[in-house]
Amino acid sequence: MSEARARLLSTASGLFYAEGLHSVGIDRIIATAGVTRATLYRHFPGKDDLVVAYLTLADEAIRARVDAARSRDALPEDVIRTVARSIADDIRGPGFRGCAFLNAAAEYPDPAHPVHRAVLGHRQWFLAAITELFTDTGKPDPEPAGRHFAMLRDGAMAAGCLTDPEPICATFLRGVEGLLEYRSGLGPDDGA
Repeated sequence: MSEARARLLSTASGLFYAEGLHSVGIDRIIATAGVTRATLYRHFPGKDDLVVAYLTLADEAIRARVDAARSRDALPEDVIRTVARSIADDIRGPGFRGCAFLNAAAEYPDPAHPVHRAVLGHRQWFLAAITELFTDTGKPDPEPAGRHFAMLRDGAMAAGCLTDPEPICATFLRGVEGLLEYRSGLGPDDGA
């Protein structure tokens, strides 16, 4: 990746996440990145392409964290806990403004739009990855557990930017533990 492209993408990513996709214009990105309009359009034919690149960068970072959690010599349950803790750490982080993908979906609701398709692609991958991790535990019902984890994550990401993140993260992590303890037909406290 060229230095100019990397600077544009880094600048746009920071602005998009902090201020929103529609509220940040091309002129602001160009000025903040210190590049010319021609340089921007040489690397990104339009703003939508830049937004998709921003989401792709965020997707790659999350995939790398899940892969890093998997690469440890750990039990599948501990891999799930590591992924959950990394999500909680993000929510507690400075400047947290919710999930980049949920925010993008809210700004680009048309399912045919490239930005919305990038959001759906990430979410499909994430659900498949989490479901695979639950499958690896050998516990029953990995598909519902994966969906439940994703819903817990979505709720924690949405609530975590609205209020004190500590109780949100504690609730999210407790919910993940409940999923790990769950046995088909029994809740976490309903037997061995």
